[in-house]
Amino acid sequence: MPIKTFVDRARDPRTARPPLADEHTTLTAFLRWQRQTLELKCSGLDAEQLAHRPVGTSALSLLGLMRHLADAERFWFRRVMSGTEAPPLFETPSDPDGGFNGVAADPSLVAQAWDAWRAEVAFADRFIASTPDLDTTGHEPGEGPISLRWVLMHLLEEYARHNGHADLLREQIDGAVGQ
Repeated sequence: MPIKTFVDRARDPRTARPPLADEHTTLTAFLRWQRQTLELKCSGLDAEQLAHRPVGTSALSLLGLMRHLADAERFWFRRVMSGTEAPPLFETPSDPDGGFNGVAADPSLVAQAWDAWRAEVAFADRFIASTPDLDTTGHEPGEGPISLRWVLMHLLEEYARHNGHADLLREQIDGAVGQ
C-alpha cells in the first residue's frame, strides 16, 4: 500500500533553510520551518479532525497544539522579550493546560486558534526583525534576564517536540505521514 504524505517533496510549501548563514538568519529560518511544519500537519483537516484526541485519555490534539503554541509565542515574545502585559489566550491559572482542554469540534474555535496563532507569529516575526542582536534580553517572570538567542532555541525545541506529536496525531487521523 502506498504511503500517504502531506505533499509531494517537489511541492513542499515550506521556505528553505539556508545551509550557510549567520546565527540570526539560521535560527529564524529554522523557527519559520518548524512553524510551517505545524501548519502543514494541520492542513486539509476539518474541525472534528483537528479536535480529535486519538491517544487514550490524553488531551493531545492538533487544535490543542495550535492553541498551546499560540500561547507559547505570546508568552515569549510579548511578555518576556517586549515586556508587554499580555495574559495567555487559552491557558488560565486554574487550567494551565487550557489550550488542550478547551478544544471542541467547532469551526469557530478552529478559526479563533488559527487567528491567534498567526497573530502571535506575526508579532514575534516583527519583534525578531527589529531586534537583530541575539544578545538582546527580556525578562522572564520569576527567572530574570533571558536572551533572544535562548528564546529562539527554546521555541525551536518546543515546535520540534510538538511537531513530533503532530506526526503521530495526523497519522492516526488520516494516515498522512512525512515532512
